[in-house]
Parts: sequence; C-alpha cells; structure tokens
Amino acid sequence: MRILVTTTSFQDTPGAHHDVLAASGFEIVRARGPLGEDALLSLLTGDGFDGLLNGDDAVTARVIDAALPRLRVIAKYGIGLDSIDVAHATARGVPVLFTPGVNHTTVAEHTFGLMIALAKQFWPHLRATKAGQWTRITGSELAGKRLALLGVGRIGKEVARRAVAFDMAVVGHDPVWDEGFAAAHGIARAASLDEAVRDADVISLHMSLGASNRGWLDGARIATLKRGALVINTARGGLVDEAAVAAGCVSGALGGYATDVLEHEPPPADHPFRAIDNILVTPHVGSRTFESVERQGLRAARNIVNFLSGNPDFVRAN
Repeated sequence: MRILVTTTSFQDTPGAHHDVLAASGFEIVRARGPLGEDALLSLLTGDGFDGLLNGDDAVTARVIDAALPRLRVIAKYGIGLDSIDVAHATARGVPVLFTPGVNHTTVAEHTFGLMIALAKQFWPHLRATKAGQWTRITGSELAGKRLALLGVGRIGKEVARRAVAFDMAVVGHDPVWDEGFAAAHGIARAASLDEAVRDADVISLHMSLGASNRGWLDGARIATLKRGALVINTARGGLVDEAAVAAGCVSGALGGYATDVLEHEPPPADHPFRAIDNILVTPHVGSRTFESVERQGLRAARNIVNFLSGNPDFVRAN
C-alpha cells in the first residue's frame, strides 16, 4: 500500500499519528501542501497511490481520475471538504473520510483571540512598540456587544460559550438548530443570515463553503451592516469578497476584519490585506495546536490505515 501525505501540520507536529502510519507497514510518500491541481497531478505519475491523506489540496475531478484505478480512498485531515470534489469521488466509487469533532475547541479559541486582538487594536500597538514608539489607539470592549454567529455547529457553540462568558449578546443562524443549547446559553435564533447580522457589532463566520455562499460578504452586504462592525473568519476565505472587505476596512464601513483563511493561500505579494492596519491575518493556524493536531492527525491516520487494512473503524463523509 502507498499513501501520499501532503498536509504540513500533520507532518511538522510530533505525536502518535506518526506512529500509526509507521506501524502500518505501508509506504508513506510525503509532499508539502496545500498543493494545486497541477502539482498533485505531477505526483500521481508513475506507480500512483492507494490513499491520499490531504489537507486543503485541490483534489479535483481531474486529480481523482488521474489517481484511478489504484486510488481506493481519500482521507481529509480536517472537516472542510470544499477542496475535494466529493460528488465526483462518490461517482467514481472513492470513499472520502474526514475528522469531525477534533478541532472545535482550538478553532474557537483562535476565533476569540482574533476578536479580542481586533477590538483592542493589538496589531497597531504591537507594531508601534516594537518600532520603539508609544502610540496609543482607543479600542473597544466586547462586553455588551451583539455577536452574530453564522453557523452554530461544534465550533460556533464553543465560540458562543466564550462570548456568553464575556457578557456578549449572541444571535445565531444555522439550518440545523440546537434549541436545547440555544436556550441553555441564551442564544437568540435568527431566521436568516441577513437577520443575524442586522445591528451586529461583531460577526463571526463558521459556515461551510459552497456555490450558494461563495463571496457572501460582498460590497452590497457590507453596506447593510452596522457601520464599524468587526468581522472574524475562521471558516473559509471564499466566503468573503476580499476586495470588498479591504475597501470596507479602509472606508470605515467595517471596523476591521480578522481572518485565519484566505481565498488563495499563501496570498500573493500584492494582496490588498497586507497594507491595511485594521485587517489581521493569521496563516491558517486556527487548529494548529499540539493538542488539536494530535487529535486530528490520529483520527486521519487511523481513518486511512484502518480503511486500507479492512478495519471498519473510520469516519466517512460520503
């Protein structure tokens, strides 16, 4: 058996997930992702692979077809499946495995860290003091502010718990609504995304990305928001129109934007976010903690090894 491993946090972080792969006796081939379609296609020449253990690589229909007939399984390290053509994999009889329930705590912590950093003006203060300056900018409290959670799944719920502890008023929207959790934590239910963000001081994105919501936060929608609203995105970069967000942060329509995800990663040198002080970008590390990587990596490694070994202990997404 041959497995191609491309996710970098899996490879770079020590833990028991490496032991699972080593103990399998399979041949492990490593590459540094995330890889685009052409880069993946170039790796699929020659003997091919029985399994792909990938992060946010572009596992397109072309890649899947090129990997056949040898390819037996795709194992996603994580939960977001927008970079994998799951429909095509299903049509070609290739199972897609994933790792739900392993990173919600650490992503919620990262979300709240970005929220505090944006509200308290951490970036301009840190930059100024490092440069030997003593420039002070007035920030904002989170207590008493209205937080709109767009997506109230595992991660959204963890963010909600922290927001309630910070005395924020929380409103959420999710097609699958947990009324028991909402009632226990005082979370108001919005009938739509637009209703959720109406009058919100802070908006936090926790939606999966699909054709229906790509570029959801665009110029027209920004114009409907409360002026000076803060937006946090630890979901997917494609949920926002990055040019419109940049313009909104410059004009003051948005008070700031903090994100762990971009439409294209890493971003080009001329990306507009680089020059705007009230935009904070972290390099897709929201789930990259030692604890989370081991949980996520262990589940991903067991998924692919167990599947290829005939052990039914794996988690399918399709």
